[in-house]
Amino acid sequence: MAGSEVVAQGAGVLPFVLYTLAVVVVLGVALLLSWVLGEKARHGGAQDIPFESGIVSVGEAEDSRLSIEFYMVAMFFVIFDLETIFIIAWAVAFDELGWTGFIGASIFIVLLLVALVYEYKSGALDWGLKRRSPGPSSYARSEAN
Repeated sequence: MAGSEVVAQGAGVLPFVLYTLAVVVVLGVALLLSWVLGEKARHGGAQDIPFESGIVSVGEAEDSRLSIEFYMVAMFFVIFDLETIFIIAWAVAFDELGWTGFIGASIFIVLLLVALVYEYKSGALDWGLKRRSPGPSSYARSEAN
């Protein structure tokens, strides 16, 4: 009786193994055919020049340095965009969450506002003259003493 149970359990794995092998074979054939039949890239001339929005590139990418503000704005956008998604998800489930969800969302929004005020006060949102001090903060200096 125990032997028939093992055979029955093993029979459920066979379709999965056959399906996996079929997928591997199809992928291998597709890759092989694309390599054999595909057009080989012809390099040279204008095909090697990056073309961006109708402007021909000048110089190398390593020569151009972007200001840190571009990265900071992108990072802030991602952070606040994801947090907006969480707030929208809360608004959709407002009826099910009740007052507990409202209090949780309010705390979440207050934390966002505190972070935004901190970024503003620290000068992280300034694009002009830098107010951020290059040295260690006063907290770091007090810890060092």
